[in-house]
Amino acid sequence: MGTDGALSPGIVVIGAGPAGLTAAYELAVRHGITSTVLEADSVVGGISRTVERDGWRFDIGGHRFFTKVREVEAFWHRVLPDEDFMLRPRMSRIYYDGRYYDYPLKASNALKNLGIWEAFLCVMSYVWARIRPPKDQETLEGWIVARFGWRLYRHFFKTYNEKLWGVPVHKLPADFAAQRIKNLSLFNAVVNALLPSRNQKHITSLIEEFQYPKHGPGMMWERCRDLVEARGVTVVMNARVVGIRHEDGRAVSVVAETAHGARTEYPCTHVISSMPISQLLKAVDPPAADIAVRAAGDLRYRDFLTVALVVPESAGFPDNWIYIHAPQVKVGRIQNFGSWSPHLVKDGRTCLGLEYFVFEGDETWNKPDEELIEQGRRELGILGLVDPAEVETGYVVRMPKAYPFYDEHYRANVARIVDWLGEHAPNVHPVGRNGMHRYNNQDHSMYTAMLTAENIALGTHHDVWSVNVEEEYHEETSKQDDNPRRGTPGTGRDAPVIPRHHYDENHPVNRPATTP
Repeated sequence: MGTDGALSPGIVVIGAGPAGLTAAYELAVRHGITSTVLEADSVVGGISRTVERDGWRFDIGGHRFFTKVREVEAFWHRVLPDEDFMLRPRMSRIYYDGRYYDYPLKASNALKNLGIWEAFLCVMSYVWARIRPPKDQETLEGWIVARFGWRLYRHFFKTYNEKLWGVPVHKLPADFAAQRIKNLSLFNAVVNALLPSRNQKHITSLIEEFQYPKHGPGMMWERCRDLVEARGVTVVMNARVVGIRHEDGRAVSVVAETAHGARTEYPCTHVISSMPISQLLKAVDPPAADIAVRAAGDLRYRDFLTVALVVPESAGFPDNWIYIHAPQVKVGRIQNFGSWSPHLVKDGRTCLGLEYFVFEGDETWNKPDEELIEQGRRELGILGLVDPAEVETGYVVRMPKAYPFYDEHYRANVARIVDWLGEHAPNVHPVGRNGMHRYNNQDHSMYTAMLTAENIALGTHHDVWSVNVEEEYHEETSKQDDNPRRGTPGTGRDAPVIPRHHYDENHPVNRPATTP
């Protein structure tokens, strides 16, 4: 869109999250190419936004700023000055059986909490698992047991993962744990507990410190929006993309709709899309081939819900978050936003974020806010973490389509969509987590956008679908193969593939997809 308001062909970026704004920034700052960014929401940042309610700031899921991708690290510090970053200690614990355990596991802490006899039994269980390892280590249960033994698995892994995924652990593939706690075993945990403290960056779960914008991750993307707008980029908020028109083998315009139903058409030479790839495909006009439409309709998502409760600062805890391994409550993890940054909270008080692993349309998602806030109060009391009477007020934050869901069909579905786009609209470039339906972190999303911007500006041929940033976090790389239970090569990190038949027939993943 020109300065006179007239529409002219250009690059349209769909979504003002990390991927979309990174693409707009790279094009404008590095290559002098302006674009139009269309964002369906009223807030930039996507899942990396910072939600603000009554002066309280909430991080959606907790975003550590740690990467070994130099380009991403440099980007963060070009957008925000060093004084806007805080170096934060990483602290998290596990709640189990009324006690709090350091995570990663520390020998002295575990011994104190478990008691000498139980600790001895856990070690013997680990030794036995080394002698007689589980035959099937392709499951999450077998993989963990082989590295920690049965007793520690039941203490510290079983309940949480069943809350996280909603199915028994022995039905889950090992991929998720293999990436999250790669190189970590009971032996390594004990060694790292006994050796002098140091920043364990060669194991993702042992990173001891990270950078964090003082006002939350949304600060990064609000500043990035301001910078691209200063370079001539137009950022249009509350503009939901409802059409991507194509002809003669290329996308030619993007149609966006306001909340009031007004539509604007933006002619384009390229489209960089971070919107869910299923919605992208359904928006193309003329419609895509039936096989691609069916594939888009068959993709599913996990959704995110946080109950944020304001409590006295003395009722908080030093952890960034606590993993809840208590089967008597539904909360899976609790953030303390005051431990992320004192700038997120108010003097004398802090805010706890109770995270629930949900699917849009399930029982928890559909509860009224008041019921969820009361449930949060009650569960804090059951855990013995905070007296429910000390909770001053609460807020509920819902984030639909927060995470792509990986069932046995997702790889084939994504491939069909990508094949159709490659043939009929090759100037449409999916980027980011939902844009590519790929399991990745913020830095992976950003890196796919960086490479896409370079492809458009310089005519390079980077294959963004082969980007696998997660391998950069480890000294060892995962072996890629054709095992259908493993995630798609190049997903950012291996995705936990969960067959739909593990959920009942009325579960949201087994219901027909709804049109947005």
